[in-house]
Amino acid sequence: MASPPVRGMLLALGLLTFAGDAFALRCGHKLVQVGDHKSEVLEKCGEPDSVEERRALRGSRLRHPYGSLEIDQFEEVLIEEWIYNFGPRKFQQLLEFEDGELKKIRNLSYGY
Repeated sequence: MASPPVRGMLLALGLLTFAGDAFALRCGHKLVQVGDHKSEVLEKCGEPDSVEERRALRGSRLRHPYGSLEIDQFEEVLIEEWIYNFGPRKFQQLLEFEDGELKKIRNLSYGY
């Protein structure tokens, strides 16, 4: 059996491991999670207070060490940023979508 300090460190490490999976937002009694489609978010949270769109390139470049082979694979991705304002006592929420899939949820400043 591990000693108490070691057990505490193992518990903390375990919590950090699952911290990446905890990206969610509560809209009333409904939960929105990373991986949801934007239609699901609209259904659960309603229309956002603001929407911004931009395009980005995602991909990779493969090169042989001696320069005899070079492969570029890039694709254009539509990125949408939605902001929800839940009032002055709660943080505004920024939701970032890539091609319709929720990728990030971030707290912003308090709402208004």
